Amino acid sequence: MYKGQIPVVILLIPFLLGLAAGMQLMSDIYLPALAITFICLAIVFITLNLNYQRLVIYKVRWIGGLLMGVILFSAGWISVISYNELNNRHHFSKIQSQYLAVNISNEPQFKNGLVRFTASVHQSINQRQTADANGTLLLALKDSDAIALQYGDELLVPANYTPIDPPFNPAEFNYKKYLAHQNIYYQVFLFPGQYKLLKHDTGNPFIAYALKLRQQMVVLFRQKLHDPNAIAVASTLILGYKADLSNDILQAYSKTGTIHVLSVSGAHVAIIYLLMQWMLSFLNRYKYGRLLKMTIMILLISYYAMLTGFSPAVCRAAVMISMVIIGNTFVRHISMLNILAISALLLLLYDPFFITDVGFQLSYLSVVGLIVLQPVVYEWFKFKNKWADKLWALCSVSIAAQVITFPLSAYYFHQFPVYFLLSNLLIIIPTMIIMYSGIAYLLLAWVPWLSTVLAWVLEKSILFMNKALSIIEHAPFASINKIWFTTAEYLLTYALIISLFYFLYDKKSWLLKFSIGCMFLLCVSISIKTYRADNSSSVAFLNLRKNTGIVFKNGDRAVVITNLTDTDKNYKYSIQPYLDSCKISHVELFTLNQGISKNFIRKQGGLIQFNHQKILVFDKQMLNLQLPEKLKTDYLYITGNPYADLDLINKNYDYQTLVIDGSNSTRLIDQLEQQAKKKRINYSILKRNISLIAVSN
Repeated sequence: MYKGQIPVVILLIPFLLGLAAGMQLMSDIYLPALAITFICLAIVFITLNLNYQRLVIYKVRWIGGLLMGVILFSAGWISVISYNELNNRHHFSKIQSQYLAVNISNEPQFKNGLVRFTASVHQSINQRQTADANGTLLLALKDSDAIALQYGDELLVPANYTPIDPPFNPAEFNYKKYLAHQNIYYQVFLFPGQYKLLKHDTGNPFIAYALKLRQQMVVLFRQKLHDPNAIAVASTLILGYKADLSNDILQAYSKTGTIHVLSVSGAHVAIIYLLMQWMLSFLNRYKYGRLLKMTIMILLISYYAMLTGFSPAVCRAAVMISMVIIGNTFVRHISMLNILAISALLLLLYDPFFITDVGFQLSYLSVVGLIVLQPVVYEWFKFKNKWADKLWALCSVSIAAQVITFPLSAYYFHQFPVYFLLSNLLIIIPTMIIMYSGIAYLLLAWVPWLSTVLAWVLEKSILFMNKALSIIEHAPFASINKIWFTTAEYLLTYALIISLFYFLYDKKSWLLKFSIGCMFLLCVSISIKTYRADNSSSVAFLNLRKNTGIVFKNGDRAVVITNLTDTDKNYKYSIQPYLDSCKISHVELFTLNQGISKNFIRKQGGLIQFNHQKILVFDKQMLNLQLPEKLKTDYLYITGNPYADLDLINKNYDYQTLVIDGSNSTRLIDQLEQQAKKKRINYSILKRNISLIAVSN
């Protein structure tokens, strides 16, 4: 394959680099310089093309390529800056207001007693004066009546919004960054009576229709299917409705490398495409049949994309398959990489922030793997038996997709499914049965006996698939966890994969040498990181809001003092990622009241001796203690809201750093902070602040 065969792919690369630059530097201060660069270079490019022969440009063809690359790079950067809501002077955060008029812009979700949704601001109100405004706001309503709210409803809410919190603990999921990539920077938490419903049906009528129709179809699943997990998987796999998915189901699919099944994407659209191709094949016999067939298929695929909420993966697949249909209809040569690049370019022009979406990235990478790597993998073995050859073809598809997405999935999810080949082969037939029986059930739900049979087939197929994946999930060595790539290691892994497969295709020796060099650097980096982790000790005072969490790390062992259990969601969200990132293999949990006697840590009462450091945990039980002389410690950790001032504390204790966790009241925290400033004491407040990590050696 030569670059002349994939021109759109070549042009897409500088545009993607421009998007990446824009994601790092989004401020509008760069916009004038970028706009001038774009316009000037565009004029130069057009001038050179108009005078191509007279200026003998064909002798220096690289000039045109260089200019086009810089122009596209600038265009990508400009598109990100222009799309970023904070750069708009009418953003609601730049306007003084008491109230905001907002329209619900997605389907409200009810979970853990809260109704959550995003809303687009269109008006600000201050002293009864209104002004146009824009921007996206995240709302959380603790109100049972809010369950009735729908997409398109207009609300009046107080303008007491707050910025999204950053991650407070190491390795914690960066929810602030995740929302920023969706143009969401502020949130509002409301109780009953703090908002007012103004209007209904103010949203996009197509989206409103699609969401209502999807809800009706979810209700149809609930009528004939009995198992809650089967209903949730059917709704997710066929309709893209994920609200009912349990954590157990998500974990089973994630650990077996089949999580892509629960994301309506290209595979699902391809299954529908094959069904339509078979059902409409009779039209090929008529004069304008092929044209009619193309029109029907594109309309149905577009309708399905709308039904699933226009997710990036479905849009990518819909655009790509539509182009394949058009190419086949008019008997044109189809370059799948070019089609893939065109679909990516169209989506990124619509929303440049799609580039940050993990599903978008994994979806495109997996298709690239199928197009580029799968033929190479397939050539590894040859089978004369027809069925063995088909089985190997399926295996090569799974291997290619898994190899190309491994660095990215490991970078984001920190695990690798060992039995991915088995699990992916296992779900092929059930997935097709689920898709076809599910679609047939939704179309024929009005036929009593037939809909019952289809619902039975659908439910049993889902339960079989769930059970099989659960068995694989709990098999020995089912997944490799605690994979924490740095950005450099992530890039090295991709360089290794690309150069190695390119060598298998082209057999050039320098590619093999380059891949060996990448592997060496990757091994060195991981070895150094592992050595440092195994030979370091630290104490981490974590920010767990109203909970307590102190992690004492000694090599690959850790003692965690907390009031949480290891099954608590706060533990899994804030403590477990930190332990995994530190390569901890042995963890022991203790409460504040328990004594500890280990070779690297001892705890008696509130006093902790960790290697060469002393930490005193000061709570309500320590209030009335009177010591004969001052106790010297490195850290004094105040927890449990003991009403004591520093004058009282300093009579008994001499410490280097004062640590105040979030379990204390705001009043006590403010009092201690003021006293610490006055006495010039080094302090750290964990409430709404990042955690404190202290190296012990």
